Amino acid sequence: MQRAERLNVILERVGVEGRVDVGGLADRLGVSGATVRRDLQALSRNQLLVRTHGGAVSQRADAEVPARIKAVLAQPEKRRIARAADALVGDGAVVGLTGGSTTLELARVLLGRRGLTVVTNSLDVASELAGRAGIHLVVIGGIVRRSRELVGPAAETMLANYHLDLAVIGVDGLSSAGCTTYDEMEATTDAAFLQQARRRVVVADSSKIGRVTFARISPLSGITDLVTDRGAPAEALEPIRQAGVAVVTV
Repeated sequence: MQRAERLNVILERVGVEGRVDVGGLADRLGVSGATVRRDLQALSRNQLLVRTHGGAVSQRADAEVPARIKAVLAQPEKRRIARAADALVGDGAVVGLTGGSTTLELARVLLGRRGLTVVTNSLDVASELAGRAGIHLVVIGGIVRRSRELVGPAAETMLANYHLDLAVIGVDGLSSAGCTTYDEMEATTDAAFLQQARRRVVVADSSKIGRVTFARISPLSGITDLVTDRGAPAEALEPIRQAGVAVVTV
């Protein structure tokens, strides 16, 4: 098992059980106790859990996961979600992409397309698409967050000049309360993407489904589609479907 996969499993176990021990993780992961301790230390440095004698306990539930850690979590699921979302992008479409590890996976899939216009506030998405034949890239300006997204009034003013065939946004939580994220300025910029789009798509792995975080981006009525993975709990998806959102699980 690669390190990224181990970190994902450890975080999942801490999230479910609240506490893990080195011996149990070593058996589960098929690695040495020393390897587990190094993994726990790395996650602790990023404030994703709290180290204890012999193991670790969960960090506070509303802590935002750093972008470099998000990028290696649930990668197979995010790639499946990206491929499914690509099917929603019509030929010659104008696509809005916010930041996030799942939207970045979609950007990588879109590299194989031609004749698209992509409007983004993500430095990572822009870096992936810049200079690629067949992609007309527009980068929205603004204040740079640690997530490498450009947000704020300047971003929203620039977005108001564009009409999008669809906006694809990443979220930190999606539930009956709507789409949510950790940062209120990011939330208003994400909402601006949705407001400028005819079709409004959320891409989110199952860890985000049923979860509520600090700042609301949009009620469920503000989105048209959700693409997630098969691990999403049925009871959390039901109110989303009842709100009229088309749900695709992959």
